[in-house]
Amino acid sequence: MRRFARPVERFARLEAGSALVLLAAALAALAWANISSSGYESFWHERLSLTLGGLALDEDLRTWVNDLLMAVFFFLIALEVKREVLFGELSDRRLAVTPVAAAIGGMVVPAGIYLAINSGGGGSLDGWAIPVATDVAFALGVLAVIGKMAPGPLRAFLLTVAIVDDIGTILIIAVFFSEGISLVWLGAAAGCAIGIYLLRRLSFRHLAPYAVLAAVTWLAVHESGVHATIAGVLLGLLTPAVPFHRPGPTADVISGQLAELRKDADRDVTEDTMRQVARFADEAASPLARMEAAVHPWSAYLVLPLFALANAGVPITLDGLGEVATGAIGLGIILGLVVGKPLGLFAATALAVRVSGARLPQGVDLWAIVCLGFVAGIGFTVALFISALALPDPGELEQAKTAILLASVLGSLLGVIGFALRHARR
Repeated sequence: MRRFARPVERFARLEAGSALVLLAAALAALAWANISSSGYESFWHERLSLTLGGLALDEDLRTWVNDLLMAVFFFLIALEVKREVLFGELSDRRLAVTPVAAAIGGMVVPAGIYLAINSGGGGSLDGWAIPVATDVAFALGVLAVIGKMAPGPLRAFLLTVAIVDDIGTILIIAVFFSEGISLVWLGAAAGCAIGIYLLRRLSFRHLAPYAVLAAVTWLAVHESGVHATIAGVLLGLLTPAVPFHRPGPTADVISGQLAELRKDADRDVTEDTMRQVARFADEAASPLARMEAAVHPWSAYLVLPLFALANAGVPITLDGLGEVATGAIGLGIILGLVVGKPLGLFAATALAVRVSGARLPQGVDLWAIVCLGFVAGIGFTVALFISALALPDPGELEQAKTAILLASVLGSLLGVIGFALRHARR
């Protein structure tokens, strides 16, 4: 249990802390877009070209952020999914039933609400996946603000819900937002994946060949027609979860080396031995754990804020807010996130408890699940990402972005109010 709890605690602390940076980036994007909408858009539409032999990549800055940097984010998601499935709550059916059911309900009901509102015409059915997502950084940040009013076990419950949400998001992107598939490039990506697997089987430790194969994998997936972020998912799932050296024997070797240091004061011997000790200790942790620890700060404090800065900028006007509140796309997103998320989490959790006999975590009741549903309705990062894929029309995209921002604010407020009322009653 400690093997699972410690990474979860580190993850929750880092995500909650990054919520402030993410919020600052979103506010900066909003201010920039409302001060100079043309300046904001023209900056992110600047072209950046990269030539590799006979292959030229020419994309605007926003696309580089959304396709390349967000591949790092999805790489981290894949690492978290793999850890959760192997060692976390998803590895234990008894613990996994309720959060998995809650996550599925929290995806199906919002999508259903969106489709119901947009099926009458005047909207776009293509945006059905937008209210499916949960922004775990903002959600954990809100739970941190709520503090002791929210039961402690809810944080792990929310993380599990978010992990299942992420799995659903990955499948949605791979299935519904890939077009014009090139089998040649897809085969090249598969060849790189096989190369990484073979290096793993040979216990090859040097990072350089992995980095080269990872770069070629991203390029091949990008050119194949599958969305480039799926390369990050593939690389994350290929990362070994087993250390090169078992911790017990490693500790014995390190103890012997440190004992030798006490006998020999030679400076060269000492420094060489310490380097060996550091390498052995490092390799006693799995590559999955090491990569997660290395990548997570970059994702939380650089990738996601840059994404927010590039995508959250929308001009806010009274007419625009009215259109969002009455238009099918905006209304579908707002009701999907603010109403559909808590309703889906509540209904699916209650059904799982009644049908399977599963139990909620200690101190958690169905009211807490409803309140958590409001917090999980903060879609923000992934919702913005999916909206950019689903709605190519600039007007529809702007309406969707505004709706996501409004829904995230409403979800945060309703979550805080709900937990405060629950705490006062108890």
